[in-house]
Amino acid sequence: MIRFEDVSFHYPHTQASIEGLSFHIAKGEFVALIGANGAGKSTISRLCNGLLRPSAGRVLLDGEDTSQTPTSRLARKVGFLFQNPDRQICENTVREEIAFSMKAQGWDEQAIAGRVEEILAAFDLAGDWFPFERSRGERQRIALAGALACEPQLLILDEPTTGLDYRECIRIMDYVTALNRDKGVTVLMVSHDMELVQDYARRVLVLEGGKLLGDGDVKRVMKDEALLRSARVLPAQIPALALRLGEGFEDVYTIAEMAGAIQKRRAEASR
Repeated sequence: MIRFEDVSFHYPHTQASIEGLSFHIAKGEFVALIGANGAGKSTISRLCNGLLRPSAGRVLLDGEDTSQTPTSRLARKVGFLFQNPDRQICENTVREEIAFSMKAQGWDEQAIAGRVEEILAAFDLAGDWFPFERSRGERQRIALAGALACEPQLLILDEPTTGLDYRECIRIMDYVTALNRDKGVTVLMVSHDMELVQDYARRVLVLEGGKLLGDGDVKRVMKDEALLRSARVLPAQIPALALRLGEGFEDVYTIAEMAGAIQKRRAEASR
């Protein structure tokens, strides 16, 4: 789905943000990008959808070179959720916001109307709401609803749960997980929240200084102390505890998964 081939990117008058980066994300994967501030995570996410173009190397989206493909064409395949929904929402009602990208891509009015109602129901949103008067969690759901309106093949999440309470976090991430599991939508998530990464991602790319330090499944990465230390990242609480205990790492993970499931059920019951 996404392939980086020896990609470098330089912002004007600065050192390289990323240098000689190569990796591949297959269709249907759920991948997290982790690393300290300035590691290159946001740059990579914007290279994926053509908002930035490589200074060197190639970024391929579903086989198409993003440097040679109009951004409008890439937008048909990529949905992007910004960290701050207020930088993404631009319409006066939720219904207009969800319809915005479909109109831009030339959907016919009947198809737009049907899709908007489907999205409103799925996200429990009212079409006549004025978005900027809603809560932080509701605005994040509105932004995600708009990003998913055109049924993208790739969904990029930039710190998707910043500022959300636990229930809103679960609500958004469970919806994203269902899209990934049931419809094969590829997910690339940038996050500083290692608990979120542990609970939802299946593969992790570890970045530091614009270079790829590690690439592997979540459990393996989370117990690699040397790797995380090099990337200036702390593991999630349960892996950190397991590392201290030494033996029984997998048993600790099993307990953590059970505790997480119970916590989710309690959050859902209190909605």
